[in-house]
Amino acid sequence: MNDPHDVLLAPVITEKGTSERERSRYIFKVRPSSTKVDVKNAVQKVFKVKVKDVNTVNVRGKVRGAIRGRFGSTSSWKKAYVTLEPGQKIESMEA
Repeated sequence: MNDPHDVLLAPVITEKGTSERERSRYIFKVRPSSTKVDVKNAVQKVFKVKVKDVNTVNVRGKVRGAIRGRFGSTSSWKKAYVTLEPGQKIESMEA
């Protein structure tokens, strides 16, 4: 992955995610094929911060209600928890 913007798809804005920011931890939706090293390099290049640790989770899609006897489902995706070095923060996500 050459372009860091191809790795990071979107920040995950949830109640848990905002409480994690107090501990310098940010949550991102990332490309499913990306590795922890790809995510670390992308966050460091895009936001100009030092990354301490990266944890990734594969989120499974959920089966949703039936319409005319057919079930639908949501897409599976990958989530990355990025922990920054002490004293670091991403200013654009704090607002």
